[in-house]
This record gives sequence, structure tokens and C-alpha cells, in this order.
Amino acid sequence: MTTGCVILAGGEGKRMKSERPKVLCEVLKKPMLGWVLDAANGFGFDKTCVVTGYKAELCAEYLKSREETIATYLQSERLGTGDAVKRAEELVQSVDVVCVLCGDAPFIDEDTLKKSFEYHQTSGADVTVITANIEKPKGYGRIIRENGKFIAIREQKDCSPDEDKICEVNSGAYWFNAKKLAEALPKLTTNNANGEFYLTDCVEIIGNAAAFTSDNPDIVLGANTRQGLLELNEKARRNVFERLMNDGVSFITTDGIVIGADVKIGCDTLILPNTVILGKTTIGKNCEIGANSHIEDCTIGDNVMLDNVKAAKSTVEDGVTIGPFAQLRPGTVIRKGVHIGDFVEIKNSDIGENTAVAHLTYLGDSTVGRGVNFGCGCVTANYDGVNKFRTEIGDHAFIGCNTNLIAPVKVGENATTAAGSTITREVPPNSLAVERAKTRIIENWPKNFQRKKK
Repeated sequence: MTTGCVILAGGEGKRMKSERPKVLCEVLKKPMLGWVLDAANGFGFDKTCVVTGYKAELCAEYLKSREETIATYLQSERLGTGDAVKRAEELVQSVDVVCVLCGDAPFIDEDTLKKSFEYHQTSGADVTVITANIEKPKGYGRIIRENGKFIAIREQKDCSPDEDKICEVNSGAYWFNAKKLAEALPKLTTNNANGEFYLTDCVEIIGNAAAFTSDNPDIVLGANTRQGLLELNEKARRNVFERLMNDGVSFITTDGIVIGADVKIGCDTLILPNTVILGKTTIGKNCEIGANSHIEDCTIGDNVMLDNVKAAKSTVEDGVTIGPFAQLRPGTVIRKGVHIGDFVEIKNSDIGENTAVAHLTYLGDSTVGRGVNFGCGCVTANYDGVNKFRTEIGDHAFIGCNTNLIAPVKVGENATTAAGSTITREVPPNSLAVERAKTRIIENWPKNFQRKKK
């Protein structure tokens, strides 16, 4: 049996006051559409598509950045959810079962999708509405049951006083028998107050409907305003903290801390204030991260200390200490036992085990061996204005203070560069390289203010 997923992402979200589609507004620095796509990927649909509308090109750019094969269909006019699903008719007709999800409901989860699909299959229903019980149902369509059996969805404005008290609400997510859905879509009409084609009408047209109640009440949450978006961020942030603390992660306080939903952190790691950890970051056990660090899409080993560090798309192995005020740019690998001090920037470089880069140093496009020592103020000059070149430094080399290594250049094992040297050619192993201009002494040189006075 083949399954398909249609994600509705065409809304403008005028009250967001944004120049982007509503579904690209972010929760924990990830677009709401991304949350829904991740849940769909976790379920494992045979086919997934996104129905775009307002500024569809921006959605297309985001989907491309995910490096996934996702079909898109354009809803050029926003004529309702039913019309949006019509745009994906090609997918609907190519699978056996279709799940429809809202691209602006970020907390739909893989577990709910799997359990609701199993219920849809075993119940024999042609339509299954995914529902949730919430404390404040105002504004949501109510699920009407008779003797426990689902019979209708009642919109808020149409509820009787008794129905208004019902706390089980429609999440906006559905499972459909694909053939039945394809037959129902042409029967939709705009005979309603908004003059739109409503997907909910398909439930009545198809009949043989059931309702599955999720254990996760947050699946119904969305946002129409910036205030609502902030509430989603706060909710997601608290959920992440709770999950991490259950995994053995510690916080002295959560002030200023933002951690993405995809981040994984090992036990006995301490996260200090004003630290941001995002993307597909993995952090090992017994680390101390922060304060004031920003980590994104990194892999960090055990027993690592990062103090005021900014790192992106980098790997840090076990037992490393970095900071304060250091930056790891994409493509950097820091091997075991390395120490990186203050005001150091490393870019696209591999730093060997137990190497020390103490302070005020830039290493770009470099391969550094084991046990190397860098003095203060060293630079690998990797760019000539047109091309970039690599620097190679052998094991146990000693790079003296204020050394400039002009790439491409190699420094051999156990070699030393004298302080203040600008190295422009290969330094053999076990040698000392001194490359300085001859010192000139001009006696009786007047101070600056004396020369200005003259």
C-alpha cells in the first residue's frame, strides 16, 4: 500500500506582517514548514508534496536548501484548503492513502502520524480526522461524537452551548482513502460565508469517517501573529529543555538559552546562560558549553569545554578546550586534546591531536599535525586575492610568535619558525626557519609630536 503526504503551505499570513510566506516563519530558528516536513520524513511516506501559494519562489528556495526531492504544486489563488488539495491531484491519484497536513502547524509529530495511520487502517474508515484534547478550544472546530463514535466536525460559530464546551478539536490533519478523496474533490462547492472550497466538506461527502485522538495536544497549535509565533517558540523551547533534562543535561538557569529541536546532548553536560545551539548539532557527555556560545550544525565529543565560542559546521573531538572569544568556521576539525585560546579563528582546517593554538591566531585552509605549538599572533595567509591555498604543518612543529605562513607552504615535523618570520618556502623537518628583514637603526629620531612641530 502506497502512502502520500500533501502539505498545505500556500497561506500569506497577513497578520504576521512578513515578506515571506507564513510557513517560513521560524520556531527555534527552523521554519514551521521544516518541522512538518521532518515529521513526514520520520513517518516515511512514499511520496510527499508541498502546495505553495504566496511567494511560492521562497518556499521553493527553502525546499531546495533541504536537499530533498519534494514535488511542489502551485495554488495561484487562495480558494480554500479543498482547492489546495486539488492542486496536488497528481499525487492523490498515484497513491492508495493520502495524509493532508498543515504547513503552519509545526508540532505534528511522527508518533501521531504512525498511530493515526494504524488506526485509519484497522478502523476501515475512508476518512480519519486527527484530533486532540485541549484546555482552551476556543476558535477550533469541535469533534462531535455520538456514543463515542465520530459523526461531525462543528465549527466554533456553529456550535450549540453544549457543543461549545467540547474540548476535542480538529487538528486540520487527515487520512484519506486516495480514490475516495479524488472522487470527492470535484464535488466541493463554495456555498459558504467565505466563498472557498473547504477540505472539511470532504468528510461529509465521503462519509465512513473516524476520528483518532492524539496523545500530543500541541499538534493543533499554530500562529497567525508575531505574538502567537513567540508563544510557539516558548512552548518549543520548554519542550526541548524538558527532554534534555530527562536525558541528564544540566542548566544553572535557562536565561538566554535557545536549543533547537534537532539538537542531541549527552548526560552530565552543562549548558550555561546566553548559549544558542541549533541545527543538527550533537554534543557528547560531560561537556561545559557557554556562557555566550553559538553552536550550529556541529559534532562535539565528550569532555569538551567551549567558552564564548562561535562554531558552525565543524567537528570537535574529545577533551578539547576552546575559548574565550574563539570562532570555528565551516569545514574545521579539532582533534582530541587540542587547546584553542582567546581570539583565535579557524576556518576549513584540520588541527591535530594535542596541538595548542593559544591566542590571537588565524588558521585558514590548514592541515596541522599532532602536538604543534603556535605562539601569539600567527597567521596562515591562505588567499592571494584570486585563489586559496593550503598550509601543511608537521607533527610537533613550533610556530613562533607573529609568524606569517604564506600558502602554499609546508613546515616539516619538529621544525621551528623564529618569532616575527614571514615564511614563503618549505621548512624541512628538524630545522629552524628565520625569515626577517635586516634591522635598520636611525639614531636621534625625533618623536612624532616633535616632527609635527618642526
